[in-house]
Amino acid sequence: MTARIRIVGLEEHIALPLVLDAWEAAGVAPNPHAGWGDTPFARRLRSTGEERLADMDDQGIDAAVLSLNSPGVQNLARADAPAVARDANDALAAIVSEHPDRLDAWAAIPTQDPAAATAELERAVTRLKFKGAMLYGRTGTALADSPEFDDLYATAARLRVPLHFHPQVPAPAVMESYYSGLGPAGPGLGTAGLGWYYDLGVQYLRMIFSGVFDRHSDLQVVAGHWGELVLFYLDHTGILAHNAHLERPLLDYFTHHFWIAGSGTVSERYLRWTAEVVGTARMVYSTDYPYTFGTRPGGFPYLDTANGVARSFLESVPFSDEEKTAIGAGNWERLTAFSAAG
Repeated sequence: MTARIRIVGLEEHIALPLVLDAWEAAGVAPNPHAGWGDTPFARRLRSTGEERLADMDDQGIDAAVLSLNSPGVQNLARADAPAVARDANDALAAIVSEHPDRLDAWAAIPTQDPAAATAELERAVTRLKFKGAMLYGRTGTALADSPEFDDLYATAARLRVPLHFHPQVPAPAVMESYYSGLGPAGPGLGTAGLGWYYDLGVQYLRMIFSGVFDRHSDLQVVAGHWGELVLFYLDHTGILAHNAHLERPLLDYFTHHFWIAGSGTVSERYLRWTAEVVGTARMVYSTDYPYTFGTRPGGFPYLDTANGVARSFLESVPFSDEEKTAIGAGNWERLTAFSAAG
């Protein structure tokens, strides 16, 4: 590299005490992995100031777009979610205002109440100046392609802001059918090990096959974890496209509506494959902080972005300087240049 590239991380999580309180009231058992307690990890997840900035410096990240850790407010009762989402977004905006050159945020959206969800997206973008929203796939039994979310998607398209989807725990019946009976390995396999990505990847395909992107031709989606497995099977899945009577080839939906990030999995193989499928012009960057910060149990180096790895990984890949600059921040800036938040 002849010049230092700018890197913006788009999947950088934060736990807000007000959301943790709402989760606990809803019956979620407190645990450090979600942000409760005084472990180093929990403190990092809740951090808003100098500790977070110091970790960003350690990774080599110039700016971070904060998002609530999964499942945001989507596990709350319909009556409670809108107020918690509004308070969370106000809190995020206050955090961003302390370091506007280093931090931004994805809005939390109360998808349980579609009308409130649409209104909160509009408020977060036009008043709080957020550049988009983070959604978490399924809301109760409603999948991401449910027609009840059409107004939300139409609003995102009108405001010209992307929606970043993040996985959450698969439905209880899926967890029981596929991941039970495996002892301690089962819950991990059903979530961050594998199940998360299948769950959300199938929902992306459902959005395509059910016509979401045909109805909302300007809708843009940021997909983490190298596309939630979908990109690796497009050659197979595309064969089925004629059965769905799609208006375009299946790949066209990914090269026109999706922006792909690695979510802290520093795998050059996955990066090269993503570039081959969708092109570097549709790739963005993320570190999945703090879930990939520091030594991971088992010692998996491809899930550790500390000690400058987040930066050195991008700087060392076999792409041109222009492509690396685009992935680091240029594509994100291009994606959000014409949003209503601007």
